Amino acid sequence: MPAKLSVNLNAVAMLRNRRDLPWPSVTALGRIALAAGAHGLTVHPRPDQRHIRFSDLPDLRALIDDAFPEAEFNIEGYPTGEFLDLVERTEPEQVTLVPDDPAQATSDHGWPFERQGNFLRPIVARLKKRGMRVSLFCDPDASQREIEAARDTGADRVELYTGPYGGCHDDPAKCAIELQKLDKTAALAQAAGLGVNAGHDLTVANLPGLVRAVPNLAEVSIGHGLTADALEHGMARTVGRFLKALEG
Repeated sequence: MPAKLSVNLNAVAMLRNRRDLPWPSVTALGRIALAAGAHGLTVHPRPDQRHIRFSDLPDLRALIDDAFPEAEFNIEGYPTGEFLDLVERTEPEQVTLVPDDPAQATSDHGWPFERQGNFLRPIVARLKKRGMRVSLFCDPDASQREIEAARDTGADRVELYTGPYGGCHDDPAKCAIELQKLDKTAALAQAAGLGVNAGHDLTVANLPGLVRAVPNLAEVSIGHGLTADALEHGMARTVGRFLKALEG
């Protein structure tokens, strides 16, 4: 079965936030994406709300509950007290924890699981107690010890950071090297009993290579590349293109 597609709406929200106007509508475009076959929606509410606003979350939660109950809501972010309170109010199906500094433009590295396992363990337990699946952002070349430390936090999945793979779109030899790293890390995660998600700089062009390298990939979360395609092809057609690419 192909990996599921979760559409990240942060880039849509960033465009909306350029003006004090309600368009483009994050909820309306989320509805189009789900109606076109996307399996879920992803948002990353940062402390400064420069992309998704906290006020968007109840609307997106209601959209899924009322119109697409089979879809999943994935909220990602750094686990501050404010963030944890936010996800507990929203009750997403999945929470993806990332080690971002609040000032970062975007996520660009995974957790140092060995060093921060004790920090993550009670957070993971808190979220799982509320019935949420927990995924942890993971470097593409994590060692076996790091993966075992991720497992020991109690998390359900890791999300492979695919930025380096996406960044070598014009260098086939480097792409092959990055895919080997992702393949090895995914195999370690699966051997440790962890599900594997992936995200960052994924496109229609590079998805087939990824899903061939990581055949048991559970989910991809895609925002920037998908939103860029939607400007050209429209959201509904773009979702179809990405679903096709996930077939390998």
